[in-house]
Amino acid sequence: MLDCDEALDHALGELLRVDPALRPLYEVAGRPALRKRDPGLEGLAGIVVAQQLSVASAAAIWRRFRERFPKLEAAGLLAATDDDLRQCGLSAPKMRTLRAMAEAVHSGAVPLDDLTELPADEAHAHLVTIKGIGPWTADIYLLFCIGHPDAFPEGDLALQEALRMGFGLPERPSAKALGEFAERWRPWRGAAAKLLWAYYGAMKRGDDATPLGSGKAG
Repeated sequence: MLDCDEALDHALGELLRVDPALRPLYEVAGRPALRKRDPGLEGLAGIVVAQQLSVASAAAIWRRFRERFPKLEAAGLLAATDDDLRQCGLSAPKMRTLRAMAEAVHSGAVPLDDLTELPADEAHAHLVTIKGIGPWTADIYLLFCIGHPDAFPEGDLALQEALRMGFGLPERPSAKALGEFAERWRPWRGAAAKLLWAYYGAMKRGDDATPLGSGKAG
């Protein structure tokens, strides 16, 4: 699991051994940050609450949410009224997703605590059975909350753009094309995602870097 700096360093080393074409991107990006979040219901709820919001707005809503639910448990969320959740600043779709998450955890349908033992694809499949949890949310949870070394959010636009820039592709690849390209990085796709995000950030900051490589999606 990518749950500490040492584990991330090991995964990056294995990734660069599997695909040396990523080394120029690593030289531009430097070592990616670990960026670990809390696992379990709290971590998944935090991802859902923050979606499609500015950092400041997400932080404010999350603060109110945690004040209302200081001990975040499935039973407590299921017992909450619409008014309880609305006063936190949550939209109706996010309220529905949080309730669906709480029900899935409470019933045991989605064993959040056991996902670390499953392959990334299988753990992903469990998470997307929750109504309101899409592929991107599932993979972000697996990567940042439990540190799954092979989780890969192929629908992330920054990762798609990083691949285009880093491998000199003529256009930004689709989620499907990025997923197919990333197959070469198994079982270290999580480390690849972190590296691509770091590379994207470095390029956007205007570092002295140009697109590298000549790989093609697929």
